[in-house]
Parts: sequence; C-alpha cells; structure tokens
Amino acid sequence: MIENYKDLETLAGKLGIQDFSMTEAAGKVVVKGKTTYQLEKDLFWDGIKKHASWQNEVSADIRAEKSDIHGYHVVQPGESLSKIAKVHFDDANRYMDIFNANKDQLKDPNLIHPGQKLLIPKK
Repeated sequence: MIENYKDLETLAGKLGIQDFSMTEAAGKVVVKGKTTYQLEKDLFWDGIKKHASWQNEVSADIRAEKSDIHGYHVVQPGESLSKIAKVHFDDANRYMDIFNANKDQLKDPNLIHPGQKLLIPKK
C-alpha cells in the first residue's frame, strides 16, 4: 500500500518537511514529520487528499512548529493578491490581508512581482 503514496515523499521534500517518515502499520500508511509553518502542513494535507482512499489508508501526524503566521508564498508569474488569497484563505476578497501584512515591500495591492516572498497571515 505504501507504494501508492510515494508521491508524498517527493512533496515532503519540496515543502521542506523535516524528520519525515512514512511506514506501514496495521494496514495504514503512517506519515510523520515537522513543518515550520501551518502553510506547509496544509499543502501536504492537500497532497494526501488527492488519493481516493486516503481516509481509510493514511494516518498522518504533521506538526507545525510556528504559529505566529500562516507561512510564506513566493509569487509566480500571472498571480495576483486575490489569486493568492483564494489559494490560502479560500476567499479572494481577503487579498488586502496579504497586502497589509506585506506593506514593507508592497506599495500597491495591484502591483506584485514574480519572485517576491510574501508573508501569509494567520487564517
């Protein structure tokens, strides 16, 4: 069964999950690890949920070390603050929350650039 979840190892590496382990016990894939922020934890859970039978097959204990902010997002080409807010808050209208958290580097909510590392405030 663990073979069906090998993509999670790749995702854990991409997200920088520390102390990552994936074993099989009692008919389940047991996943453990630590992230810096809740954002990486949420993204990892999104990866788990892509598997059709995850609820019956996976037991995961991924812990976020810091809770002061949700995490960071690196702007990609074609993104806007509303698109980023939709991804992280499920609400595009919360784009001003991201703008206000990043006033040190943003002067206009309609002007962001690829490569900028934006702080994502807590949900």
